[in-house]
Amino acid sequence: MPLPLHRDPAPPAPASVRVVGLGASAGGLAPLEAFLAAVPPDSGLAFVVVQHMDPTRKALLTELLRRCTAMPVTEATDGLRLQPDQVFVIPPGQDLTVTGGHLRLNPPTQPRGLRLPIDHLFASLAADGGARSIGVVLSGMGSDGTLGLQAIHEAGGLTLVQSPETARYPAMPQNALAHAGVDIVAAAGELLARLLAALGEPAGTGSAAPPDPAASLDAILQRLREHTRHDLSDYKPSTLRRRIDRRLAVHGLSSLAAYADLVRRNPSELDLLFQEVLIGVTQFFRDPEVWDELRDQVMPALLDRVPPGQLLRAWVAGCSTGEEAYTLAMVHAEAADAFTQRTGRPAPLLQVFASDLSPTAITVARRGQYGPRVAEEVGPQRLQRFFRPAGDGYRVAPSLRDRVLFARHDVILDPPFTRLDLLSCRNLLIYFNAALQRRLLPLFGYSLRPGGVLLLGSSETVGPAQNLFTPINPRSRLYWRSSHTQSAGAVDFPVSPRPADPTHTEDLPLSASSPSSTSLQTLAEQALLQAFAPAAVLVNEQGDVLYVHGSVGAYLEPAAGKANWNIHVMARPGIRTPVAVALRQARVESRAVQLPDLPLDPGGADTAVGVTVAPAPQAGLFIVAFRPALPLSPDRPVAAGRDATDEALRAELLCCKDEMAALRREMLASAEELQAANEALQSTNEELQSANEELTTSKEESQSMNEELQTLNQELQTKLDDLALAHSDMQNLLNSTDIATLFLDNDLQVRRFTEPVTRLIHLRESDIGRPLSDLATTLNYPELDADARQTLRTLTFTEKEITTSDGHWYMVRIKPYRTLADLIQGVVITFIDITAAKELESRLRQG
Repeated sequence: MPLPLHRDPAPPAPASVRVVGLGASAGGLAPLEAFLAAVPPDSGLAFVVVQHMDPTRKALLTELLRRCTAMPVTEATDGLRLQPDQVFVIPPGQDLTVTGGHLRLNPPTQPRGLRLPIDHLFASLAADGGARSIGVVLSGMGSDGTLGLQAIHEAGGLTLVQSPETARYPAMPQNALAHAGVDIVAAAGELLARLLAALGEPAGTGSAAPPDPAASLDAILQRLREHTRHDLSDYKPSTLRRRIDRRLAVHGLSSLAAYADLVRRNPSELDLLFQEVLIGVTQFFRDPEVWDELRDQVMPALLDRVPPGQLLRAWVAGCSTGEEAYTLAMVHAEAADAFTQRTGRPAPLLQVFASDLSPTAITVARRGQYGPRVAEEVGPQRLQRFFRPAGDGYRVAPSLRDRVLFARHDVILDPPFTRLDLLSCRNLLIYFNAALQRRLLPLFGYSLRPGGVLLLGSSETVGPAQNLFTPINPRSRLYWRSSHTQSAGAVDFPVSPRPADPTHTEDLPLSASSPSSTSLQTLAEQALLQAFAPAAVLVNEQGDVLYVHGSVGAYLEPAAGKANWNIHVMARPGIRTPVAVALRQARVESRAVQLPDLPLDPGGADTAVGVTVAPAPQAGLFIVAFRPALPLSPDRPVAAGRDATDEALRAELLCCKDEMAALRREMLASAEELQAANEALQSTNEELQSANEELTTSKEESQSMNEELQTLNQELQTKLDDLALAHSDMQNLLNSTDIATLFLDNDLQVRRFTEPVTRLIHLRESDIGRPLSDLATTLNYPELDADARQTLRTLTFTEKEITTSDGHWYMVRIKPYRTLADLIQGVVITFIDITAAKELESRLRQG
């Protein structure tokens, strides 16, 4: 698990507009409105909104968002070009992605309930915009958006999340905060201001430098070391400053001192900074000419050298999200085909150890699923052979996945993988200072077998370790490991954290003559240990080798098959059993056990070795020391008492053989019973697994439908609020006209009326639903009911002048009630007071 692949994100292709992806689910309408309401009309950003929707209903989201922003809000269509200062909304039942500055709609590949439309959008933004991509996760249930934010973060983009305490449904924000590198967390209405501040120039880069930036940087690295147990002080200061400046911009800070105070008050920021430093950008077959040379020239030589039945071992240090490790496995598979055709025998298998410091990158690599860009990077033939379609991307085929073992590993602090045939460390050393480079290159040389291959990045060289490596092609940075011997004592093994250097100095030139800071006492102790201390290994109670001192190759050797660093497996046949007995005895009796003159070979005819097994100062650990092997000869005296015990040992051996035979018979019978029980349990486990998968699928489908219903309910509630407001407006409008109006349904029953009607017809709220003929009125109009029915039957307009019992005149108009769909739903009767007009008319006639 080496250090992560610390590579700066590749610059994205020029784009005319920067895109902000907004993802929400249940309870997301309110935060969407709050976010968009804060957007100025000239931000220069385009906004793409994805919300979980019911695919069987027409969406109202576009109409609802138009009320909160002055920007145009458009429902997305396939091929629509993104424009700045506009909002684009996903339609129901579609997956929305961004490619080349255009929107793309595709039918969902997953069944309803398992769809992750927000992840799809964010992944496409990361692939299309790289470091310019922006993703925002708002309220919602489930975990949609988390993987998409991871992709944006790894591409160097900005990731924002609504603070869970302000979200109506906090599951989506909480998942994003737990598993994705989130840059900004705030309430929905505050996210836009924080985003615009982060898009400005990074803080701390102006002319007004902080008073003591080196001291502040030291304080930040110290807290990072205490929080993560990883020391980044050996990184180039320029690299660290560039990554920290990005965090300064996110928080709107102006100096390293202010950021140091922030991480002191908010330790969770250290996790975000650590992930920021670990951002790695890689791809399949990056620098194709290097991989072609590795396949056509280097790999055939390695395959020819490996004995039959032995694995070819490779280590990819800083594998990031796994593309380079899988590329190496594909190159081996293609070279193995050529080897089989050339020699007529199977090629040696490959075991790739791929490691990185970033747990997020390792998780992605282990999953082995990548986006649609894989098809362009590997080509159609490799795509068909080594990948399988998965969602909108591709998953690594099982045959390729089985060849790669991913692990988290720190190349600075953790022991390296050894006995390697190939070591790939590309674009990692360039981020380390000169002192760390001088320490790591001999370590790489020790890890490789003589004749192994070292692959570096295009900007990296072996520097002062030229005696260990011979260039194959300096341009492609491929090197053979030379046969020059290198003792383990000359290598600085990273087995424990080293004390941090409190000062930061500029990188020194790569020079072998650079003075060392090691004390004379340490130098003397190392020289004495190398000259006089015996070869030894440190093991635990199970015999696992934890540390190697000196050269132990004469006594221990790796076993064939899967790598196994256990002394019981690696010990030479002649000493394997005595060492196991001595280790058990030392553990039980807590004392040193001496084993003089053990034969290395079963026949005991060549050499003998003295072995000492002693408890180490730390409980549970033991030191197994080997004295240099001595040749055996007939004249050499044998240890005292050896002849006298031979007969007793032979008798004990025969007794042990009989016991072993009996135990073997019992073991075979038990194995048969266990096999039957195991098969039954496996069958039951398969059934339970199937039932569990069905229940999980049902749960996810129910959760998705619940989210869609929540979204629909929120939209309908908003519509109801609008309708209630419109009803109030209409009621006030009718009352303000002071015109008596009566609404009747198709059965001429009262449906609604205005206040002035009560002066003519005795009505109150409880009369809603009563027939018109049952109502008492002051009108001298007995034909009112008949005229209303006539209007309803013929749809003709009726108008009459009618008097009242108190001497007033009214113009009565009866018209059909038409809906927006042009359906007749009753009649509308209006009563207009014309008493004044009639009185004026009467006076004019009399005059």
